[in-house]
Amino acid sequence: MPASAQARSHDPDLPDTAAAARGAWRAAAILAIILTGQFMAVLDTSIVNVAIPSIRSGLSTSGSALQLIVAGYVIAYAVLLVTGARLGDRFTQRRAFIAGLALFTVASLACGLAWNAVSLIVFRFVQGVGAAAMIPQVMTLIQRDFNGQARARALSVYSAIISGGMVVGQVLGGLIVDADLFGSGWRAVFLVNVPIGAVLLVLAPRVLPADGPRFDRRLDLAGLTVLTVLVLLLVVPLVLGAEQDWPAWTWIALAVSAFGAAAFTLIERSVARRGGAPLFAREALRAPGLLLTAATLLVVMATFGGWMLVMAIHLQNTLGHSALHAGLVFVPMGAAFAVASLNWQRVPDHFHRAMIPLGLVLGAVTMSALAAMLRDGAGPGPFALVVFGLMGLGFGLAFTPLMTRTLASVPSAVAADASGILVTHVQLGIVVGIASFGTVFPSLAGASTLSAARALGVTGMAEGVAVLLAAALAARAAR
Repeated sequence: MPASAQARSHDPDLPDTAAAARGAWRAAAILAIILTGQFMAVLDTSIVNVAIPSIRSGLSTSGSALQLIVAGYVIAYAVLLVTGARLGDRFTQRRAFIAGLALFTVASLACGLAWNAVSLIVFRFVQGVGAAAMIPQVMTLIQRDFNGQARARALSVYSAIISGGMVVGQVLGGLIVDADLFGSGWRAVFLVNVPIGAVLLVLAPRVLPADGPRFDRRLDLAGLTVLTVLVLLLVVPLVLGAEQDWPAWTWIALAVSAFGAAAFTLIERSVARRGGAPLFAREALRAPGLLLTAATLLVVMATFGGWMLVMAIHLQNTLGHSALHAGLVFVPMGAAFAVASLNWQRVPDHFHRAMIPLGLVLGAVTMSALAAMLRDGAGPGPFALVVFGLMGLGFGLAFTPLMTRTLASVPSAVAADASGILVTHVQLGIVVGIASFGTVFPSLAGASTLSAARALGVTGMAEGVAVLLAAALAARAAR
């Protein structure tokens, strides 16, 4: 039931205008709480990037351990998102969101108190588990409690939060590390979640709808197990391979992951034939354009997340910028993405289909241009910041309308499955981007500023080509 209708049903004696106002307030409160939770989860994807040098010196960590500290959170997050969506269906989105929020907040506190690299990696994984329980409920609540233009506006804000959270994470991380509050250094980038999470834990039970559809669906443990192993076989070699000079086990794991994809498909079909509930519901998979949209989002977020990590490392380690300075470089990109995400509906409807691939082409061209501009070892000047802004504009014109158009064709009964599929591909894309591009850049970079800058140029060009692939996928999905 939409939030506005729900509020009205609680007090039928209210005049229409008062009931409408109360419904609008309640809808705004629901959106504020769930998107703040979303913001926290996205923030933790990028806030660690600019804290990497501080964590390295503070905990004496290796490069592979740092990769796991950055990627471990997103690995757990990506692998368990679909299961988190299913738990929301089984126990209601309200309960799943609150439980995930509580675990995320406690794990953030534990990360801030971590005593060595191993403990920080473990607590980051636990953070990811909490996010995986919390975040699928955000998209599902938007799908089920908002209709028409209200849903489109909510999805626009949702998309702006995804980009804005990643950029704010870079800036806030730099500000926190540079401020070194109470001598906390890098620890404060995790502790900042604790008071926000505590406030949300007080408000969420009072605001989020307690009722809602519940489905008696069993968890697909076989599918979950195979999917978890599949992602680990793909990501762990990418994270650890370069530092260990690509031993035989890394190639074996990558090869087995390809067979794992086939095994996962067979298991899911078997579960469906037995009348069970596979991780990816057939009805959701058959929604027009869903799979192409998921593939597009995976490629886009792989390049987006990989570029932000590589640039953060280059700006600090190669060019010697402070953590705050490195974070501020991303502000034009985040601001332009947010503006485009919130205002794309002002573009006439007949341009929407073409706008998505054209936005990605703009993102590809500007990313490649930035790579070419910075490959001589210079820092990003005013013109480069303008190009950064154009890149954010391109991604913003594609990301939100792509998700909105696709989800509009999904039946409400499988909203959780569809949102789980899309959000999983978004997060898995970030994992792959961090693992792959975060490995390619250090392996190409040498000891000198010029060699590292050239490595940035090669990495950026490769990412630009990947975004062009995403543009081709988006053009097919928009047909």
